[in-house]
Parts: sequence; structure tokens; C-alpha cells
Amino acid sequence: MTQSRLDLFVDRMVSQRACLDHAAQAISQLAGPVFELGLGNGRTYHHMRHVMPDRDIYVFERAIASHPDSTPDDDMVLLGDVFDTLPEALARFGASAALIHADLGGHNRAKNDLFAQKVSPVIEPLLAVGGLMVSSDKMYFDGLVEQPLPQGAVPGRCFIYRRDA
Repeated sequence: MTQSRLDLFVDRMVSQRACLDHAAQAISQLAGPVFELGLGNGRTYHHMRHVMPDRDIYVFERAIASHPDSTPDDDMVLLGDVFDTLPEALARFGASAALIHADLGGHNRAKNDLFAQKVSPVIEPLLAVGGLMVSSDKMYFDGLVEQPLPQGAVPGRCFIYRRDA
């Protein structure tokens, strides 16, 4: 039997929180900014502000439509298509991101998978050695290693990758 859409949503939210909390702890001694790819209404951004209050968190989004409490300052937003803004960020920041979180997909898993295949090589160069990538979708990296999920995360609802070298 398949899960209800509500159960799938709950699994995704619980998994995101568990993975982001784990990632915040794992990168606590690693310098570098955090990148939030896709702001949406800002729930995960708001959570990351709570668990990493001293970290610079840059948001990549096409257009800001978040809850007012979850809206970053203008100087922390890179507006536009990720295929434009991620290469610009690489030129600006280099391979320095301690954490990249991506929740870019929609409700079509096949379409999300095709997008993940296309965007993975654009994301990968931004991550610092020792940095983590947390994604709601399976990603396709050449140089990042998939990590085990922390307690509380539901397999298949969130993924963590690490740059070891």
C-alpha cells in the first residue's frame, strides 16, 4: 500500500529537520557559508537560522515568496535561475560552502530526478572539503560520497552527501 500525500509530506519534513540538525552539528567546526537552494515559504531557512545563528546563509531563489519571518535580507539573496546563480556563486565564493541544502523539486518524481541529474554538476564545485550537501532528492555527484542518515530521518525522503577531498 502506498502512503498518503500527507504521510509523504510529514516524512519529508521530519527527515529535513533531522538531516539539517545533523549537518549543523557536523559542520560546526568548518568555516564557510551555507547555501539554501530554493526558499519556498522559508521553513528550512528559518530552521537553519535557529540551529546556525552565526552562520552566513545565502539563499538562491527565482522570486521571493516566503513568510515574512522567514525572508532573508536582500544582501543574502541570489535571485535568478540556479543555472545562472550557482556559477556566479562559484566565481564569488569558490569551493567554500560548508553546507548546501536543496529542496528544489516539485511533485513529479521523474521530473525531479531529471532536474537533479542536470543540477548536480553545477552544485558540486561549490562545496568545501568536509562540507555536506543535504537534499530532498537523490543527487548525482562524481566527487561527493553519500552518507548514512541520522536517527529520525526516513530513507528516501532526504539524502546527505559529503566532500572528502
